Amino acid sequence: MIEAVSDRNLEEVLPLIRAYQAFYAVADIDDERNRRFFSRFGEGSDEGCLFLYRAVEGNAVAFATVYFSYVSSVPARVGVMNDLYTDPAYRGRGIGRQLVDHCRDFALSKGAARLQWLTAIDNERAQKLYDAMNTKKSTWHVYTYTA
Repeated sequence: MIEAVSDRNLEEVLPLIRAYQAFYAVADIDDERNRRFFSRFGEGSDEGCLFLYRAVEGNAVAFATVYFSYVSSVPARVGVMNDLYTDPAYRGRGIGRQLVDHCRDFALSKGAARLQWLTAIDNERAQKLYDAMNTKKSTWHVYTYTA
């Protein structure tokens, strides 16, 4: 079951966010900073929404986050799925696909022209999922400045 994260269930998703950050080798994982940052993204937010997936037994086992931005080449508002993570014990059950589809539907319902996302080049498991969906893989390179 997919639900929007709010004050009532934020604490349940924080361990998954920590695991996601550890997966991507984030150097300075800070639970309090995560709490402050992710609490901004609820269903009523214009900035985006954090979703969790609750397993049949009731525990939070996956999450995804949609942020909103704009793309001049379209030109339109777009949903950006910056985060998608499933607890390793629950992978291979279709949870990731359900979250991607939910994020797409949410973004479109909020006026976005599309949902887009990035994944690490070596995250082959995620790419296998994305390649099996009705998606288009970009040829763009991502550059960043670090503060």
